[in-house]
Amino acid sequence: YLIVRNVPALGCGDDLLKLFANYGDVEECKPMDAEDCEQFTDVYWIKFRLISNARFAKRKLDEFVFLGNHLLVSYAPQFESLDDTKDKLEGRRKEILARLNSQRSKGHPVHRVLSSNEAPSLPASSHHIPDQINNRLRDVGDAEFRSHSNNARITRVSSD
Repeated sequence: YLIVRNVPALGCGDDLLKLFANYGDVEECKPMDAEDCEQFTDVYWIKFRLISNARFAKRKLDEFVFLGNHLLVSYAPQFESLDDTKDKLEGRRKEILARLNSQRSKGHPVHRVLSSNEAPSLPASSHHIPDQINNRLRDVGDAEFRSHSNNARITRVSSD
């Protein structure tokens, strides 16, 4: 469901329907008389058959210049029934699973999202971090390098 604001009040509902029908099958397109709007503009309610078409139309037509006015297109989830919402969420779940499966088939690693009760495990490292870090300020004008012999435990630094 989409709400389209800033439509010129010129009786151009059929033209608006044709514009939005370019992006998919529109089930309903009707003016919303009870909705507040600017003077000389109308607000329309549009219902697409497919959610993906509504998403595409919103992305393409929001701020689109229609008969001299910039259309303001927004989603209208308040008009969805419970079944509409369930269908939308199920469709989104399938879309994400298909995207993840296509990444796996292309050889891209897919990272699993940890649940709140899982903690990430860190690999054991053979490099030791000193217990205390020496935070002495360096003299900016001093070009001489100082030896850090007091941190003898660090023999090499890992690039990891």
